[in-house]
Amino acid sequence: MGNEGHFVGVAGRRIFFRSWQPDGAAKDHLVVAHGYAEHSGRYEAFGRWFAERGYAVHALDHHGHGQSDGARAVIESFDEAVADMDRLVDKVRGESGLERVKLVGHSMGGSLALYYALSRQDKLSGLVLSGPAIGGGVSAPMNLVLRLLSFLAPKMGTVELDSDAVSRDPAVVAAYRADPLVTLGKVPARTAQQMMAAIARYPHEVQHLLVPVLYMHGNADSLVPHAPVQPIVSAMGSPDKTQTIYEGLYHEIFNEPERETVLGDVLGWLEAHPAG
Repeated sequence: MGNEGHFVGVAGRRIFFRSWQPDGAAKDHLVVAHGYAEHSGRYEAFGRWFAERGYAVHALDHHGHGQSDGARAVIESFDEAVADMDRLVDKVRGESGLERVKLVGHSMGGSLALYYALSRQDKLSGLVLSGPAIGGGVSAPMNLVLRLLSFLAPKMGTVELDSDAVSRDPAVVAAYRADPLVTLGKVPARTAQQMMAAIARYPHEVQHLLVPVLYMHGNADSLVPHAPVQPIVSAMGSPDKTQTIYEGLYHEIFNEPERETVLGDVLGWLEAHPAG
């Protein structure tokens, strides 16, 4: 069902990817952008679930993450991360024969997916955003501090994220903490600066997004609260938007006790938005 490999990314880094393939022809192809500090292997259950239902799923490790090259948890550039995603998208498009594929992004990966879609939406037939880090921001003085730290000390830690807030399932949290490919600790300054710079762009650009969008968020998400994200989703120009806020769910809605319901909602949306 699965396979994995590497390709050369835009900055010459080795970028790791993996795929989960269904038996027989795929109904559609999904490309997954994982969140900050994690990696594509944490989407094993997601990939297998959709492969068993006829969908091919492909995921890469962003540079600085998982089995890809780069300083740990450091996103040197959103542009470079998105360009690497584009190489995987083009690989999937070439091998599947599809002109357009679906892009799924979680958390920071949701921001990368939106960033991608705003410049390359002709390659997408749909965009799925799970707890996307696309809203809010920091004050002007804090933004200046981040920019300086990003230049002078890019690996320096800034805010620390609470791993307990990942999921209400204790087994998921324990596996997250024990995973050698997950980076624990404070967010590096360069990564934080790149995330905030992207967020600052979205209010001025999302009206140009026209692809179908599925936006999903847990309303008990303390890592990426849903309230600041809502205005960005509302401002998206897409005439076809589906929004689902899950009562009581934490950040990783695909890894919550209600995961079957969440995955079923994604499946229903996919069936209503076939490949094309």
